[in-house]
Amino acid sequence: MTEKELKNRTRQFAVDILNFVDQLPNRRSAHIIANQLGRSASSIAANYRASCRARSFAEFISKLGVVEEEADETYFWLNIIIETGNADSHLVTPLLNEARELTAIFTASHKTAKSNRFK
Repeated sequence: MTEKELKNRTRQFAVDILNFVDQLPNRRSAHIIANQLGRSASSIAANYRASCRARSFAEFISKLGVVEEEADETYFWLNIIIETGNADSHLVTPLLNEARELTAIFTASHKTAKSNRFK
C-alpha cells in the first residue's frame, strides 16, 4: 500500500467513525464513548500524515508509535460501544475490522522502522 493510499484509507476511516458517532443514542455513556472514539480515530489519520512529514527518522518512529496506539485505542472504544449496548454489533463490525487491520499495519510498520533505525 502506498503512502497516498494509506493517507486516504486513514482519512476515510476517520470520516466513517465520525459519521457513526453521529448516529449513537442520546445517552451519557454514548457521548463519553463517542468523544473518545472520534478523537482516537481522527488522530490515526492526522498523526499518520504527520509521520509522513517527519523531520527525522526518530520523529517518524515516534509518530508511527502514536498512530499505532491510537488505532489500538479506537479498536478498544469500538468494543466498549458494543458492550455498553450503545450500538448493534452488525453496525460496528466493519469498523472493528478496519481498526484491527490498521492496528496491524501500523504495528508492523512501527516494528520495522524501529528495527531499521540502526542499520
